[in-house]
Amino acid sequence: MVQVTFNGDPITLVGTEINIGDEAPNFSALSTDMQAVSLTDYEDKVKLISVVPSVDTGVCAKQTKRFNEEANQLGNVQILTISMDLPFAQKRWTESNDVHSLQILSDHRDADFGKKYGVLIKELRLLSRAVFVVDANNKVTYVQYVSEVTDHPDYDQVLDHLKQIM
Repeated sequence: MVQVTFNGDPITLVGTEINIGDEAPNFSALSTDMQAVSLTDYEDKVKLISVVPSVDTGVCAKQTKRFNEEANQLGNVQILTISMDLPFAQKRWTESNDVHSLQILSDHRDADFGKKYGVLIKELRLLSRAVFVVDANNKVTYVQYVSEVTDHPDYDQVLDHLKQIM
């Protein structure tokens, strides 16, 4: 299992670790208008799944804004940001930060995504920082579990990978 820390302290990730080549697990999450959303809603698109603990923190906000800025240059890529924030908070945050080129989803209700992608932090009931790329056939082509939750992912590596598979 992936070893991850939060502020330098080891944490326990609950769920199944995802690896390159795996079939991406379908999941259920909530949109900012409280509608159920699943991976199958994005059939025939490449999916960049950006996982953050909370958009109301500095690193998470920067990560979400960075992928929002890149969205228009990525063609047929659906960017999803997933956190445990309530949909109401996510909606407020996206509107106040002018983030409209990606879809933000909440895993707060069932932690379904967190368990299926191995990013649910047992001690905090938050999601650990990670990035997944899933191709149009729902195969995982890229995985980045960030080893320290408070660190940024390697944006250049993610974007380079997307450019290679497009």
